[in-house]
Amino acid sequence: MTPTINWPERYRPENCAVHVVNELAMNISPAAVWECLVQASAWPDWYPNAANVVVKDAPDGRLTDGARFRWKTFGVTINTKVEEFIPHERIAWSANAFGIDVYHAWLITTTPQGCHVLTEETQDGFLARIGHSLRPRQMHKFHQIWLENLRDRARQRERQ
Repeated sequence: MTPTINWPERYRPENCAVHVVNELAMNISPAAVWECLVQASAWPDWYPNAANVVVKDAPDGRLTDGARFRWKTFGVTINTKVEEFIPHERIAWSANAFGIDVYHAWLITTTPQGCHVLTEETQDGFLARIGHSLRPRQMHKFHQIWLENLRDRARQRERQ
């Protein structure tokens, strides 16, 4: 059975203005991918659409279950909370800022070659609708960059 996102009702794709899906097979261990993904304070080092990541109550900048963090992405500073946290398998967070309400989930599935990473995001709110109508492919493009850079960063980690 293929794992799916555990959408809270208000964030289900059919209830939101924006829904983006990206995925990538990686010849890397799920553990290496997970370590790069949860080290949020390092995202700006390898993902160009992340800046000013501050994980509250985590001086090491690492995400944990229920962690709250603030960061800038797509030019907007958002307040974020980790809602789901199953090490090496899944992480999801809700986020909001003026005019935008977000749910972003990641699934890491072990494969014979390494892992498969799926990321999906839904957004609602007037700014989400405006942004999506003006640049409908922008989030998909940047999430693909995020996945590819995550793969490259995890590969570097495994070689160390």
